Amino acid sequence: MKAKNCLIFGGSGQIGLHLIRKLTKNNYKVTVVTRNLHQKGYVIKTQANAGYIDIVEANIFDENKIRKLFTKTDICINLVGILYESGRGNTFKNIHSIFPSILAKLCKEYKVQQFIHLSALGINVATDSEYAKSKLEGESNIQKNFPLATILRPSIVYSVDDNFTTNFMTLLSRLPFFPLYYNGETKFLPIHCSDLTDIIYHVIFRNVHSKIIECIGPEIFSLKEILKKLLILTSKKRLLIPLPFFVAKLSANFFQLFPKPLLTVDQLILLKYDNIPSKNYQTNSDIGVPSTRVFEQEVEKYCYMWREGGKFSTKKYNPNNSQ
Repeated sequence: MKAKNCLIFGGSGQIGLHLIRKLTKNNYKVTVVTRNLHQKGYVIKTQANAGYIDIVEANIFDENKIRKLFTKTDICINLVGILYESGRGNTFKNIHSIFPSILAKLCKEYKVQQFIHLSALGINVATDSEYAKSKLEGESNIQKNFPLATILRPSIVYSVDDNFTTNFMTLLSRLPFFPLYYNGETKFLPIHCSDLTDIIYHVIFRNVHSKIIECIGPEIFSLKEILKKLLILTSKKRLLIPLPFFVAKLSANFFQLFPKPLLTVDQLILLKYDNIPSKNYQTNSDIGVPSTRVFEQEVEKYCYMWREGGKFSTKKYNPNNSQ
């Protein structure tokens, strides 16, 4: 059978790199679009054997250039997303709304077999968040332009390459105390990156289309519970201090001035809402791909980097302490 061609946008991130490996090992040919070939290309090309991967440097809004890529594309996958706005066109509206709309139109024009778009869980309730509103608008634009699209809404995605557990463990290592926003009660079902790529592969292999699928891990935790687990995994003790909202907002206004913000006001707004399934759509378990990776077991594989002594730390993780 002829190998299908997958066109991936956002292939240099944690999800993209995992997905490239999975697809190419299963005889799919992959074209990855990146904005900076010199910075990202050397990592991307190590994810697959020669002949199975092609890397193209392009501005994702250069429609004339990316249009040419659709002439040989069977499957288009959009993993592009941002957590905060940083100028130079990196706005929520551009990245989460306008760009997916462009892809959906091109998929329709070139009769692409599948379009898979990565959105986010919980955006339907966070109506006062600019991030969530832009994600919802993007989904709506896709469905108008390419109704066959499959939209995946994952909870927090974690792995050794994430911006979630690794950032928290770094901050917990450096700060004598850690602020708890909304008392740390916000709930999550974190999903490991490999579980998410298993879902994407299933959608491709089984030719699933015209669906919104909520992608969740096997365990539900509050933010406070996650932080406590990370402290145990890294053998640290820190105070977890609830902050009144007005203080939290002041800190967010300060943190978002950084080039890579630790927290923005919009992210603070998002933390008001539980990151759990809406029950309005199928989950990955419903389509036959339940998540299997256990949070503590997976983070334990790389948390040594935040322990005193690193890999040779004498303080070993004891799972009994997490009870």
